[in-house]
Amino acid sequence: MMLTQGDPALLDTDIARGLLASTEPARLAYTATDGTPRVLPMWFLWSGDELVLASFAGSAKVAALRARPDVAITIDTLGPPPDVLLLRGRVELTEVAGVLPEYTEMQVRYLGAEFAAAARAEVDVPGVRMVRIGLRPTWVGALDFRTRFPAGFAERGR
Repeated sequence: MMLTQGDPALLDTDIARGLLASTEPARLAYTATDGTPRVLPMWFLWSGDELVLASFAGSAKVAALRARPDVAITIDTLGPPPDVLLLRGRVELTEVAGVLPEYTEMQVRYLGAEFAAAARAEVDVPGVRMVRIGLRPTWVGALDFRTRFPAGFAERGR
């Protein structure tokens, strides 16, 4: 039985597991405080049930998310064929003193240990505050043109 778009059980599919373990950036869509839409590429970590993003406290993004915590996120590859994971839900924000531990993990994951240490040293200064942005997806979509929608890719002659 094929899972329907929107079903959080899609997080347990190969496409979702692969993208959540990848170093592709997550693209966070949210509504700015002026009411206009925004999309930002961001590093992320998947905890097994929560997508974690990080930001510095005081940023415009954090203010907007506090006001309107409903978001959409995509993690995708260009392909061909493309793989796309779509997530929606409401984020929870937690402000911390210092560098967020998950941010350090993200730096290692995306930059490698050597570059991550140098990058952390640049931001780990007295008075720094960060915000943990956590999303437990309530809606999940997966576009997988190999197993879920193979005809969609085959029709293009590839």
